[in-house]
Amino acid sequence: MKEALVRLVYPPDLLRVPVLNQLIQRFDLTVNILRAQVGAEAGWIELQIGGKEETVDDALNWLRERGIYVQSIDDEA
Repeated sequence: MKEALVRLVYPPDLLRVPVLNQLIQRFDLTVNILRAQVGAEAGWIELQIGGKEETVDDALNWLRERGIYVQSIDDEA
């Protein structure tokens, strides 16, 4: 099992799209929301994502392909 701590920075056109729901359903991951800030024009969310290593990597790549900036964060963030 792999656990990743990431910050997802959303482009404005994806702020109202249920990306996390799609991510969980598509990749069967465990997702824990740590922090978030979402406004009308910008938004970010910090997540703890758990699952099989290959699945987590595929999920992060899927997010990038949709135009979401994925930034790794450390445990102390």
